[in-house]
Amino acid sequence: MSRSSFFDPSPQEAALGRKILAGAATGIGSFIAAQGGEPEKIFEITGLDSSAINDTRASLDLATYVTMLENAARETGQDNFGLLYGRGYRPEMLGLIGEIILAAPTLGSALEHLALWFPWHQQATETRFVPWGDRWLLSYRILDGSVIDRRQDAELTMGMFVNILRTCLGARWTPDIVLFEHPRPAYWKQHETIFDAEIHWSQQQNAIIFKNAKLAASMPQADRTALALRTQELLRLTGSIGAPRFINRVKGEIRQLLATNRIGVEDLSEAIGMHRWTLQRRLAEEGTSFSALLEETRRGLARSYIAQRQLPLTEIAYMLGYSENSAFTRAFNKWYGASPRRVRLHLVGSSGHAPQMTFVAS
Repeated sequence: MSRSSFFDPSPQEAALGRKILAGAATGIGSFIAAQGGEPEKIFEITGLDSSAINDTRASLDLATYVTMLENAARETGQDNFGLLYGRGYRPEMLGLIGEIILAAPTLGSALEHLALWFPWHQQATETRFVPWGDRWLLSYRILDGSVIDRRQDAELTMGMFVNILRTCLGARWTPDIVLFEHPRPAYWKQHETIFDAEIHWSQQQNAIIFKNAKLAASMPQADRTALALRTQELLRLTGSIGAPRFINRVKGEIRQLLATNRIGVEDLSEAIGMHRWTLQRRLAEEGTSFSALLEETRRGLARSYIAQRQLPLTEIAYMLGYSENSAFTRAFNKWYGASPRRVRLHLVGSSGHAPQMTFVAS
């Protein structure tokens, strides 16, 4: 699909929206219960059709799925919910995309097929498998900027990716580096223990980075016939890689640029691959502007970050692209009618623990 067609999805693609195959939720009910939660309650408050979860070929709305993971973390009180869920998530649990990975002839082929076909399994997503200096980078990010709170999904997905390599190289294999888009959580030491790798937070993408991992090694369940059949089935089942609305894609690129601290309209037009004047015209046609979308993105992320008590306010200001904390404070007062410190005290309360905050998918 060309870049221009990605920004202008066909009516059929637009109707599909942001879908993910339910293989991504295999075993979620029992895992929620094991963490002390009530699966049906979480599905209900999220607006998830629980009947579809047991069919790995069924489609779920991506934003609803991601929100379900965030709500599961809050309702169970398990802050590292996605991390722990992903630790046990094997490729065979993934449905069609897992079957494609396992049927590939070699580990390198399996990772190439993952990068190619994962956006069909999960639409509005970018997955890459590319050289990174003398190492390899396997990356993942949701392109839809309207999906704000997505930490649990990212940690689950990185666990899935690691387990793909472990299927071929053994349970003791570990990456060298793991990158996460979100800031460092409260219980980050557990991430270092589980991945046994160097962890970097507040990055442009989620990724695992590793040395040449015997990419020519044979996959244990290699089956070229099954590989061809499963890729064709995935193609028929989902129909496309999907595409977020133009505005939501732009917000997604703004979010990524915030991690680089380079956030101007020229940076955005370069990231999107669209001339500055064309970008500004398209935004005007949508009744908005670069500055309005930048502010909207910052506001949504500020709401998420302020509830994370381990994040200093100065760090939040920096992550949102403000050169001074005072500029962030003024913007926050404008958005929410109170200072960041006051809102944080209200959210956390005198007990020192953040309250259960339940979200509904957009």
